[in-house]
This record gives sequence, structure tokens and C-alpha cells, in this order.
Amino acid sequence: METQLPEDFCCPISHEIMSDPVILCSGYTFDRSSIQRWLDTGHRTCPITQTPLPPRPSLIPNYALRSLISHFAQAHHISLSPTLPATIAASATTAAGTHQSYPSSQRQKVKQLVSTLASPESSTSSKFDALSLLRRPSKYDVNFRQILTDSGGASAILLCASDPQLQDSALSVLFNLSLDDDNKVGLVAEGALGPVVAALSSGSPVARALCATIITSLAIVEVNKGTIGRYPGAVESLVELLRDGNLKGKREAATALSTLCSFPDNKRRAVDAGAVPILLALAAAEESMERPVEVLSLLSRCAEGREAIRNCRGGVQVLSRILKDGRPQSRREHALAALSSICSHSESFAAAAKREGVYESCLEFIGDENGKVKRNASILIQALERCFDLNSPWSSLNGSFRRDSMELMEPA
Repeated sequence: METQLPEDFCCPISHEIMSDPVILCSGYTFDRSSIQRWLDTGHRTCPITQTPLPPRPSLIPNYALRSLISHFAQAHHISLSPTLPATIAASATTAAGTHQSYPSSQRQKVKQLVSTLASPESSTSSKFDALSLLRRPSKYDVNFRQILTDSGGASAILLCASDPQLQDSALSVLFNLSLDDDNKVGLVAEGALGPVVAALSSGSPVARALCATIITSLAIVEVNKGTIGRYPGAVESLVELLRDGNLKGKREAATALSTLCSFPDNKRRAVDAGAVPILLALAAAEESMERPVEVLSLLSRCAEGREAIRNCRGGVQVLSRILKDGRPQSRREHALAALSSICSHSESFAAAAKREGVYESCLEFIGDENGKVKRNASILIQALERCFDLNSPWSSLNGSFRRDSMELMEPA
């Protein structure tokens, strides 16, 4: 009886088993030869989504999927197409060269540990011991991480991450694997977001903070930002951790959001999840935390973010105070960026910021060597000079002239 190949092992273009799976910037995986032919014929859209591609789309190797295909073929004694064994053999030869510093007995030991993790017959204690043995070398040794990945370790570790008794240890090893850029896309493609987001939502305090760190690591690769943001509950769980986590959890959640929110759609997702009032509260209460102010500056670049900050009670006071007296200097620069963006779009917010005394602080940044900071200061100063000052003696001449628009947009 012929073995049924998993659908994910087949290229969406050729419908044949993939020998060299690569990930397009749209997030979908194709066989390299198939997608390269598609691009070479002049196409600049994703074959599946039809979304536009950059002029020179990058093709990121999906090492995790390639390893799964190879192990599946060996386990089921599948006779592969004539062109496939050469590709896999070349890959194996390259891997062997990378791992030549490791004796075969040590590589075999890694495979045994992975088998222990993957086997439903293994006890929880034996799986815990296996994870403990993998944790330290996977943290410090890039070659060991490659051996672990090539041995199918990612899928086995993800299984353990769903077990509350093994979760903390499994997530630690998973984070170690995510340190390598070659693994970041592969881990997402292999389904890492499922157990990570689940643990982020309901795991222990240690697990929740670690999941936020994993998301930050995975989101460093641009193609993952949108995938993570679209995953159900990912952004919402980060905002929940930002609200009710311990101090480490809050820090890690803010860092993850700052990484994700460089992607435009994720800004709106964070706003919709209620991030703004939580970020403002953290920015006001935790003077040593820079990330919340950085995320606010990112959110201020979209209309939804600016509106949420304007409508939040005390928002202008928090950002103004940080600009005037914040430390370190980078916190002041993030506050400057947020204020310049919001005030240039809202006369009422600019008037409120002017009353808070930010004009004098802006002048300090006009001579800054950083061109971006200098530009933000210039934009903010222009917005403050354009706004109508309620405290001006001229305000009485016009009675209620635009008075409604000048009131700070705060809920009652």
C-alpha cells in the first residue's frame, strides 16, 4: 500500500514533494526550483495570495521542513524521485561538514534524546531529563542547535511545550533554537506559534515571559512579523501580559510589541487589543522602562494609535513629562517622536502639550546630531507654534472660537 505524503511536503506549484523548500516573503513555502522558475518568468506576485512582491524577493531556506521531509522519507522507506536524493544527499553532506567536530556517538545521543521527547511511551521524568540535557549546549553552541534541528528536535520540543509539567524546560530549548536566523522562519512554519501563544496566555509566569521572548526572537525576521500578528490571540496575549504580568513579563511583552509593531498591521492590532492605556500607565509608573514609550511612538504613526492616545486620560501629561524630565535620553526621544506625530495631526493635543511646557524642551533637540530626532523636534515646534493657545490674551477676543476642538479629548 502506497504511503500518503503529508500535503505540506508538496510544492503548491508543482504538487510534487519538495527537495529544497524555501519560504517566500509572503510567508508561503515552495520548492526552490519551482518558485525560482515563477520569478524568472517575470512574475512579481505570490502564486497563492497574489500579493505584490519586492523587485528581488528573498527565498529563505525552510530547514525545519526539509529535515521533516527527509526523516519522513527514511522512516517510511519511500522511494523518492530521481532528483530528490541528490538534493537531500548534498544537504546531508553540508550538514556533516558543519557537524564534523561532533563524534558520531554524540550525534547519535542527540537523536536518542529527540526520540525520547517524541515518543508517547516516554515518561514525563525521562522527557524532563532529556530537555535538561539539551538546554545548555543548545544555548551556547550553534553547531549543536543545527544537529538538534536536523534530528527533528523542533517538532519533538513543540510537543513537550504543550505539557504543563515540561513547558518551562521545553520553551527554554525552543528559544535557544530560535536564536539562529535559519531556524526562525522554519519554527513558525512548523507550528511553533500554537504552543507558544497558548503558554503565553495561560502558562506560568516564567513560561509567559519566555514566550514573549521567543516571539521577539522569531519576529526579528521580517517575514514572521505579519504571520505572528495574524495568529489568533498572539497580540492580545502580549497585551494581557503587559497588563497583569510580573515585572519581567511586562518588560518582555513590551519588547515583543516593539518588535512586532514595526509591521503596519500590527500597530492597529495592538491598539485594538487595548495596549495604549496600559502602555501609558507603565510609562508613567516605571521610569526605568524604555520599551513602553517606544511602542507608544510606534503606535502614534497610525491614525488609530494617535486617536487612542488622544482619547486616553492623562496621555498628553505622561508624554510631556517624559520629554521634559525623562531618563535615559532615548526615552525622551521616543516621547518626542510620539508627540510630534500626534500634535501634527491634532491642534487640541498640540495646545495641551504646549500648556504642559514642552516647547522649551523641544528647543534642546534642534541641534541634535541625530537627524531623525532633529526632524521630530522641528515638526513638533511647528505644530506648537501653529496651535491656538487658550491661555493667550487674544483668546478672549474670539469668545468660543474653536473651543470645542481645543478641549483635551479625555473620557468623562
